[in-house]
Amino acid sequence: MQDAVDAIAQQWAAARPDVDVSPMGVVGRLSRASRLLERGIKEFFAEHGLEPWEFDMLATLLRGNPEHTMCMKDLGTSALVSPGALTNRMDRLVERGLVKRWPLESNRRMVMVALTEDGERLAGDLLGAHMANEARLLSALSPEEQAALTGTLRKLLVSLGDTDL
Repeated sequence: MQDAVDAIAQQWAAARPDVDVSPMGVVGRLSRASRLLERGIKEFFAEHGLEPWEFDMLATLLRGNPEHTMCMKDLGTSALVSPGALTNRMDRLVERGLVKRWPLESNRRMVMVALTEDGERLAGDLLGAHMANEARLLSALSPEEQAALTGTLRKLLVSLGDTDL
């Protein structure tokens, strides 16, 4: 069984036999898999009238604490989003009535964000279906293969410095 990365590596082997392109086997597959998985996730959320980033923001608030509230800075750090992008995203979610935002009275420079009832309901209702979609996307791998891949990817991410939210 061959994939697109095999074909690319073969082309490089013919064009530049002096260069070891074996790292491409991992990096290229991770990159291509990421794009294909993102497409499957984007299509799922589009069916529900959401962008993946919208669900990500709602889910981050849903899982964060029982009050489903975070300061904007912590939300941005958790979601790996710049302050400017986060403000734009929150503006859109506020307009949709899925989150509310307000300055902290004790420190007006700190802005808090919380799920509205509609946002909490939407995120909670979609979570199970989202996980089922991700399971479908990974269905070519057995549970044992998924567990092994999870461990290997965790090791790679930790080595690259991805250890905190």
